[in-house]
Amino acid sequence: MEERLTVAFPDASFILNNDSARHHGHAGDDGSGESHFSLTIEWAGFAGQNRVARQRTVNRALGDLPGQRVHALAIKAIAPGE
Repeated sequence: MEERLTVAFPDASFILNNDSARHHGHAGDDGSGESHFSLTIEWAGFAGQNRVARQRTVNRALGDLPGQRVHALAIKAIAPGE
């Protein structure tokens, strides 16, 4: 995911946390240790976009990862200064 985010948002800053250990045994936990993540991303391109548009932009950048290898991804997408 980090590589895809870096390519799609080269001037963004982001923090990607693997939260899978906190969800061990829950729905979607496949035992890989890479099923649940949270992302905070700050990118100037989000200015003027609503929350849904920002999340769609991030999901497009990640392609097929959410829904296949990644069961859950919490996204906090902000523009600089927010």
